[in-house]
Amino acid sequence: MMSRSVKSIIALVVCAVLAACAFTAFGFSKSFGANTDRSDGGKVIFFNFKPEGKDIWLDIANEYKKDNPGVEIDVRTPQSHQYEDELSTAVKEAKANPDAMPTLFQINGPVGYANWKDYTADLTHSPLYMQLSNKNLAIRDKDGNPVGVPYVTENYGLIYNKALLARYADLHNSKLAPEEDGKSFEDQITSFTKLKEVADDIQSRKDELGVDGAFTSAGFDSSSDWRFKTHLANIPLYYQFTEDKVESQPASIKNSYVDNYRKIFDLYISDSTTPVSQLSTKTGEDAVYEFALGKAVFYQNGTWAWGDLANAGIKSEDVGMLPIYIGVKGEENQGMATGSENYWCINKQAPLKNQQATNDFLKWLLTSNYGKNALAKRLGFTTPFKSFADIKSDNPLTQAATEYTAKDGKVPVKWEFVMMPSNGWKDDVGSSLLTYAQATKDGMTSMGANQAWDTLKKAFVEGWAKEYAIAHGKS
Repeated sequence: MMSRSVKSIIALVVCAVLAACAFTAFGFSKSFGANTDRSDGGKVIFFNFKPEGKDIWLDIANEYKKDNPGVEIDVRTPQSHQYEDELSTAVKEAKANPDAMPTLFQINGPVGYANWKDYTADLTHSPLYMQLSNKNLAIRDKDGNPVGVPYVTENYGLIYNKALLARYADLHNSKLAPEEDGKSFEDQITSFTKLKEVADDIQSRKDELGVDGAFTSAGFDSSSDWRFKTHLANIPLYYQFTEDKVESQPASIKNSYVDNYRKIFDLYISDSTTPVSQLSTKTGEDAVYEFALGKAVFYQNGTWAWGDLANAGIKSEDVGMLPIYIGVKGEENQGMATGSENYWCINKQAPLKNQQATNDFLKWLLTSNYGKNALAKRLGFTTPFKSFADIKSDNPLTQAATEYTAKDGKVPVKWEFVMMPSNGWKDDVGSSLLTYAQATKDGMTSMGANQAWDTLKKAFVEGWAKEYAIAHGKS
């Protein structure tokens, strides 16, 4: 006969086995980071890509820690244009101290994944992927496993000041009819030709309207130049890639629509608040305040800009958005530039305990009321997750872009810039754009301007092939 103590030991063993089975039955063995340490604690080191949301992310981290005091959350926000460098530095330094390894970081798409593929964990069983509404949006490794999940889909175009445009429409002999006549401004401005007609007239009557220019400054400080060397450059790429049915990063491109790029850029710098001689030092903040304070009618940027504009004082009812037109046949059916270059990845080289802590944080972020409201309302994100079906964004730019996209026959412009071969290509295009802008001081069609544009076309087309070859080890 067994003693009472032996029976007790056997009972404890049976309970332990049953508990382990229960964990497996409820799917814990298939959760993200299977076989990881699920004990309290852990560390989340989040490299935030969007500087405009820095303070909000700190609030989110503090809120999470209220209910999870054993978890350390370190939110790091590099300055604009320095994200890759600072992330790379942090990863290198963490080789000697693995607990300092970033756990949650961003890549910008397929090109970014190629640079970080040795660090991206399989997200198949993560909340990020499980909550993703359209699984086709994920970036996958060579085996088809999801390794990057978009956390926001965004739109960009020409933001416009509704109050100023309405005031302009009321001027004698303006090129727009007041909206109360039956057509919205979006319905009237559906081509580059019409946009130029309106912008040129606003510029010639800027004193009468009380503005400094039709467009905000096209600044080439690093806080602003990405709007032109990346986002604006996307439009001619989109039309070429659509025409040639390009689906993956090409080794070379054509100059099919590069001269259309010139048309819209000429409009930006001629009908502007700022002389071309000052563009090299103009910042993104300058453009924000020029627009928010009513000094310009049009401002190229995206839905993410609402926080800065709101802080600068513009009213939500005074902003709208138009597509960026460049003078291409059929562009009246063009929608906003819509997509994502914001993919979250979890670092598989971080300690397993920290990977699990990051996964737990993301689950809370995507499913709790606080997390969902912070992403959708405070940060203004349009999120691609199932758990956000009941959330409507308070961002008026998001609402405007969504309403425009819903119009019959409007085709969103894909974000082809995620296939740009390197930052070096963007920088060369940006440098050539600035040189061209400065050369137009003698006129848009002067010999100097034409020569500068020829240099830009080489940077655009030949530079692509060169940078692609370097990136793929073929140089």
